[in-house]
Amino acid sequence: MPENMIRAHLTIHGRVQGVFYRLETQRAAKRLGVVGWVKNRPEKTVEAVFEGPKHCVENMVQWCRQGPPMAEVSRIDAQWQACRGAYTDFSVRYERMD
Repeated sequence: MPENMIRAHLTIHGRVQGVFYRLETQRAAKRLGVVGWVKNRPEKTVEAVFEGPKHCVENMVQWCRQGPPMAEVSRIDAQWQACRGAYTDFSVRYERMD
């Protein structure tokens, strides 16, 4: 794994559900060249994992601070980790949230 590859695991807080946050995150990730996933969490946050070149992941995290036009991001909790090389694409994960 090249040295400049990193991983960011985010929890995004605020008005981030019901505003196309996941779909727009997927579009941004593909545009910026990162892989991983994004999903809604039961506590009304969005969780995401990004892997890729350091500058691409940093740009993706910066994008998440604003999100799509209707989102209102109040806080992002980020964990920076070594890239695991676990993904080949970027996906939206759908899980039941009973």
